[in-house]
This record gives sequence, C-alpha cells and structure tokens, in this order.
Amino acid sequence: MSHGHHIAGETTSAGRGFGAANGVRGRVLVVEDDGDIRETLRDVLTWGEYEVVTASNGREALDLLRDGTDVDVILLDLMMPVMSGWEFRRVQLDDPALAGIPCVVLSASAPGQARPDRFLAKPVGVDELLFTVGDVLAGHEAAAAA
Repeated sequence: MSHGHHIAGETTSAGRGFGAANGVRGRVLVVEDDGDIRETLRDVLTWGEYEVVTASNGREALDLLRDGTDVDVILLDLMMPVMSGWEFRRVQLDDPALAGIPCVVLSASAPGQARPDRFLAKPVGVDELLFTVGDVLAGHEAAAAA
C-alpha cells in the first residue's frame, strides 16, 4: 500500500504538480466544524500554495467576510452547528458584497439548495481537491476579466 495524504479518511498519493508557480495562488476560506478535517484541509491547501483562512461554522465565516476578510474561494462543509452550510449559502447569495465569491461544497451530504460552483463528496483526494479549487479560481478570474 502506498503512503499518501489523508483528507476525511481517504488516502491518496499526490504529486507536487499543483502550486508550482512562485507565490500564493489565491486565498481560500475553509468552513468546516471538524477541527481535524479543518486543519488537514489547511495543510493541504497551504502545501498547494494557497493562503488559508478558517472558520468552524457558517456564522463565523460570515463574520470574517463582513469584517473585511478578502477571499478568492470558499470551501464549505454543509453539516455544521451554529449555522449550517446551507444557511450560510442562502445568506451569502443574498448579499451582493459576498454573492460573487465562488463556493466549493465539500460534504458527505448532497448540496441541494446550497447551489455551489462545484461539489466534492467526502472523502476527497488531495489531487481532486487542489485541482477543483484551482479550476474554480481560474474560472472565476477568467469570468471577471471578460
């Protein structure tokens, strides 16, 4: 069995193919209530050369965003206490200042009404996570430049 990286219980072998450019590729807000998963996501994204900000629930994430924390992509769990990912997305999409921030839902639950830009099912592999975040960020930047 090959040794690899673990995210939410999955083992993957990941190459260093992502984040090869100099500097930070973008800023990701990770919204995840499980501390171990949140820290693993932070580590993987940092390894992929992203700057990472974390929140443990939707309310904390909204507070960060409304207090001026600038992010390029939101990586959002759905099942959380205080404010779920579904509730967070309703508020985010109704707020013109926040609605344009792309969102990748990472959850064992179906996204339903969360209407994410992308959906990743837990457990997710390192390569798939880094590719998806990079792809969403690239697509958002291309749309903004058009």
